[in-house]
Amino acid sequence: FLHAAAFMCWLSLGANAQMANLVAYRPSQQQLLASYAKAAALDTVLRTVVSNNDISPVWHSGGNSFWYRKYMPERTWQFVYVDAMTGTSKTAFDHQLLATALTRATGKTQTPGRLNLMEMFFNDNGNAVTLKADGKWYKVNLADYQYQQAADTTYLRHNIRRPLQNKRSRWAGFRTPRKSPDGKQEISIKDENLIVKNLADQTETALTSDGTTARPYGEATWSPDGKTIVAYLIDPKKTKQVHYILSSVTGTTRGELKSQDYAQPGDEFTSYQPYVFEVASKKQTKVATDVIDFFGAPVINWRDKDNRYYTFEKVDRGHQRFRVVEVDVATGKTRNIIDEKTKTFIYENRIYTRYLPKTNEIVWTSEQNGWQHLYLVNSLTGKQQQITKGNWVVRDVDSVDIVKRQIWFRASGVNANEDPYFIHYYRIGFDGKGMIDLTPEKGNHSLTFSPDRRFYIDTYSQVNVPPVIELRKTADGKKIKELERVDAERYLKKGIKLPEVFVAKGRDGVTDIWGVICFPSNMDKNKTYPIIENIYAGPQDSFVPKNFMPNSEMQNIAELGFIVVQIDGMGTANRSKAFHDVCWKNLADAGFPDRILWMKAMAKKYPNADIDRVGLYGTSAGGQNAAGALLFHPEFYKAGVAACGCHDNRVDKQWWNEQWMGFPVGDHYAKQSNVTNAHNLLGNLLLIVGEADTNVPPESTYRMADALIKANKDFEILSIPGMGHSDGGTYGRLKKKDFFVKHLLKVDPPSRNNSNSQTK
Repeated sequence: FLHAAAFMCWLSLGANAQMANLVAYRPSQQQLLASYAKAAALDTVLRTVVSNNDISPVWHSGGNSFWYRKYMPERTWQFVYVDAMTGTSKTAFDHQLLATALTRATGKTQTPGRLNLMEMFFNDNGNAVTLKADGKWYKVNLADYQYQQAADTTYLRHNIRRPLQNKRSRWAGFRTPRKSPDGKQEISIKDENLIVKNLADQTETALTSDGTTARPYGEATWSPDGKTIVAYLIDPKKTKQVHYILSSVTGTTRGELKSQDYAQPGDEFTSYQPYVFEVASKKQTKVATDVIDFFGAPVINWRDKDNRYYTFEKVDRGHQRFRVVEVDVATGKTRNIIDEKTKTFIYENRIYTRYLPKTNEIVWTSEQNGWQHLYLVNSLTGKQQQITKGNWVVRDVDSVDIVKRQIWFRASGVNANEDPYFIHYYRIGFDGKGMIDLTPEKGNHSLTFSPDRRFYIDTYSQVNVPPVIELRKTADGKKIKELERVDAERYLKKGIKLPEVFVAKGRDGVTDIWGVICFPSNMDKNKTYPIIENIYAGPQDSFVPKNFMPNSEMQNIAELGFIVVQIDGMGTANRSKAFHDVCWKNLADAGFPDRILWMKAMAKKYPNADIDRVGLYGTSAGGQNAAGALLFHPEFYKAGVAACGCHDNRVDKQWWNEQWMGFPVGDHYAKQSNVTNAHNLLGNLLLIVGEADTNVPPESTYRMADALIKANKDFEILSIPGMGHSDGGTYGRLKKKDFFVKHLLKVDPPSRNNSNSQTK
């Protein structure tokens, strides 16, 4: 034991000695210019790599075959024909012979390797093709390449690129036709009251008389049988405006004021009191429910045959309660079919509901057991049956098959031995049985189905593993044929440095935190490099890339002499409810305790990472995070670039901020504001803002600047005329690089006012 301890001590001393021998990378001006040039050339280098990282299948009308375009060397391409029934593929035709035929047909020279054919359809045997060239249709016999003009066959095209969606909007506000289902009557609003007009004789029947300009009736819709109207007594509230000035307007010497409606946290909403009206008797019944004061009039769902009941969904303001409410139109009484409550938040945008009126069921997603899962609810009794179970997350529902009683969905975290964010596609029965993984291979997946869904194309990759594209059979997920695969060596031979995945424990010492690292392609093992974090801690999603990423802005920055990382800390989505709940009324946290621990662990594994020189950059919520890091964690972060940041959550949009910071607006909004805490700035900060930002009001950044000035703090600000919500565009991204070169590498960035400068 003593010998082992001594050996470990020796190893530790050796490692420390190795780290002590490393020197900080500080490039000369010549080296710096070369680094800028190399970073600028990455996109050009990438275009020389022949790869097929995605395909766009064009299925034929029978759904048994398809073609796609395959990229070849010298930026050429060829067309591939695939028989899905047999799993065979072939070059679709002789490209030289077809080019010759089309040259004769169109009178314009056609290049074999660059045939511009976007609309093209093969016969069942693949031995003849009908295509559109130079605006005209031709049918070509592939046995002898004889051709003849053909009729427009656009109707044959089936290019299915997206999964089938059944997601419904809950608060779209309905603008259904005002005519009754039988077409004999029409709803109208007259003097703010509800009127029914007989279209045969134009007679009008008033259903209400108490509507006023201040409280009108509206948002009316018919029941399917035309006997009942659902409408609302509305208490309208005008949305307040925000403003900005366009400073550089062509043709005038004056700035131009722009204004837009923009609700901020705490602002009032228009509210809706529902009523039901029996058309024949003119009976008016007030629905016994809370006033709907959040997101407008809801979409309503009627029972299949019995028009006595309808349901609507209600999320209470503050996002802590979700209900599916049933209304009895005869009495106005209500009952809650679903009534979910939480002490933190219910993520409204992730709620999925699908109503099945013929069977009186609702498919619904909920995090009530700590993970986002599927439930089947009996809409008559309210009884819930959990369909999917386990410590993993249902990410989305693609479709519901009401005949086979199956749900097609996406999920992540099912497979224990891979990245828990990888998306896989599944099918499962309503009873929770027979779950099939349609995408069994390790990686992040994306599916496209044939028109009849008998086949699908699975494209999967990892951040440092190029995509594999496979044709599979939907019935059992069996692989029919591998269509494309690219070896990563093709990229490595071109000098492209692929990112690495790194995992470390979070603040609780248990939870895995996932991220990626981009190293300089010419990193000197004897030198240390500053760390820069690309941050976006918005709770609405997770953000670390999972698909193949041979190039990115992160790698572009890394080439200048940095180690650039991206991390999903606690408080972001797509993990457990507890993982996500960290953000609740706590956006200033931004997962920083997890991020800092992750980078410290990373620096232990990679001694070239200088943990004493750490910067970060971000846009929008990431801009808030980048500035917040320097205010709340100045002992770790030394330099930050914050673009169009929502530096005070009270200034930003209502729907996003109340979802995470809650309602009503309390003291915690001010306590976590970057503006309130601007006096704590210790590091180097660059603020970037577009003066025409309509997403996050520009004054959010200007208020931050004002607070920094009043606190007598040094900082830089770049305001870009005419630009909207952005990281600053090409110029802003260039100034971001210069900022880190100056403050983390401690060398002067090149001057672009010098005619000899070669940087971009």
